[in-house]
Amino acid sequence: MTTVAAVQMVSTPQVSDNLATVRRLVGEAAARGAGLVALPEYWPIMGMSDADKVAHAEQPGSGPIQDCMAALAREHGVWLIGGTLPLVSKEDGKVLNTTLVYDPQGQAVSRYDKIHLFGFNKGSESYDEARTIVPGETIGSFEAPFGRVGLSICYDLRFPELFRAMGECALIVVPAAFTHTTGRAHWEVLLRARAIENQCYVLAAAQGGLHENGRRTFGHSMLIDPWGEVKAVLPEGEGVVCGELNPAFLAGVRESLPALRHRKM
Repeated sequence: MTTVAAVQMVSTPQVSDNLATVRRLVGEAAARGAGLVALPEYWPIMGMSDADKVAHAEQPGSGPIQDCMAALAREHGVWLIGGTLPLVSKEDGKVLNTTLVYDPQGQAVSRYDKIHLFGFNKGSESYDEARTIVPGETIGSFEAPFGRVGLSICYDLRFPELFRAMGECALIVVPAAFTHTTGRAHWEVLLRARAIENQCYVLAAAQGGLHENGRRTFGHSMLIDPWGEVKAVLPEGEGVVCGELNPAFLAGVRESLPALRHRKM
């Protein structure tokens, strides 16, 4: 069996502070036996405004954020799924919100640019990621020693067709920064639905607390098994959630309830 971990953070506008936090928490995850570690969305920066991340956008393969992730994967010998970081886009004033995956040798092996951009407007709470982010176009996944890992980001969780298009995965990873409002209503039920309908493990790494910019994120980083049971969860605050992927259990779920084979569409 493989131990996996989700890192939960309450990221700040200071990139250097967030780098220090992630070094500490990935070290904690590795010390607890994790062979794969996932970071949350926006882990390197939660700016005072949405535009702050544009100033920290990196070119692919170069920059302090990517250097940090590569070094951590190599130092601890883990698969590191780097939540999201801002990468340079072709549009002025906008970035790509990107997940990068590093193997245990510190090599970048996969990339996914967030496809679905969050928009929400209710009372005094308003978000529009399209103002500063260019959407991705390509589904992301990679092959790990235990099977295929599907890549998604936060708002993608509401679009089940994206997860179906990944093919049969052993694990789907969901880095996120769900708002407290939407998270309280929908976070767990959507994560459990994605695990149940795709008959795979789901590992969600979230932002979880009150940020310096006034935004409150929901947290509840968790690991869910293919039957939809929550195996581990951290409600709020920074920390690490760990659990095991059991390939025999996954195979048993698919054998006893062969829904993936019964699909007609």
